[in-house]
Amino acid sequence: MKIAMANDHAGFGLKEEIKAVLEEQGHEVLDFGTHSTDACDLPDYIYPASLAVAKGEADRGIFVDGVGYGSALIANRIHGLTAVVCQDPFCARLAREHTDSNVLCIGGKIIGSAIALEIVDVWMKTDFLSGIEKYERRVKKVNDISEKHLKKLSEI
Repeated sequence: MKIAMANDHAGFGLKEEIKAVLEEQGHEVLDFGTHSTDACDLPDYIYPASLAVAKGEADRGIFVDGVGYGSALIANRIHGLTAVVCQDPFCARLAREHTDSNVLCIGGKIIGSAIALEIVDVWMKTDFLSGIEKYERRVKKVNDISEKHLKKLSEI
């Protein structure tokens, strides 16, 4: 799988750990930076990575910032993205099974690397519960909202 990764200064170290594990597992990682712990502005990195997922240049995205919410806030403004913040493996499983999320956001100041790596592993290996009407109905309702209020990249 091709994974777009991005981070700010607070997420740099954890992103590097996650990136190494993903590459060991055979995934291709597109690293949009930042590439240091120097203070930076999160949108400068999350926005291009989000576009890569939305355009189909990456299958999924994994973004790491201080608490995860800044990345999700940015990513969820892009048509076609469903970004979730997960702080434990249980939430990661449900985020894939119930919402078919395609972007995982993690807080590098909130969780340690061991739990973060477990969250990533569960999120990457869990499939959407397609064929179960209630989840398909709910995802469709969220997608309908996006269709109504967000511009498709082809319309920009």
